[in-house]
Amino acid sequence: MSGPHELYVIRHAIAAPKGKTWPDDDTRPLSEKGMARFRQSMRGLTRLGVAFDVVLTSPLVRARQTGEIAAAAFDIRPPVVPVDSLAPGGSHRAVMADLEKYSRFGRIALVGHEPGIGAFAARLAGSPHAWPLHKGAVCRIDIDGLPMSGPGVLRWLLTPRIMGRLR
Repeated sequence: MSGPHELYVIRHAIAAPKGKTWPDDDTRPLSEKGMARFRQSMRGLTRLGVAFDVVLTSPLVRARQTGEIAAAAFDIRPPVVPVDSLAPGGSHRAVMADLEKYSRFGRIALVGHEPGIGAFAARLAGSPHAWPLHKGAVCRIDIDGLPMSGPGVLRWLLTPRIMGRLR
């Protein structure tokens, strides 16, 4: 069993609106506003000393873009790895299996979609109720190891507004 780990659970940033322009939701990108706000949020996180060793993302475009923006915020850029388990409808068990593949890393970011990513974060911390995460929100949950032997500890949950004010 490896550990401890800092898990950073992230909901993708603000995306382009659904509709005729983006009939395939899998290819819907972040909006310009979403990209700008998330870059600002990541500047705030770096001021707190946050860093990632690897960024796991949903394969959908908006989540991958959010992961790329997160990775670009650091001097030592972590790899960004799309994993199917973080796509909408992915199971907790599948995400945990993917996490275990990256257990050699101590600081792992996971970028996904609501409602699944909020439910995943809550379950990591032992809560039976999903946490609704704002677009671009980040929470840190510390766990002892992978596979997990018990619930993790929520260290913080920051909205984009709070992170933007940290810069």
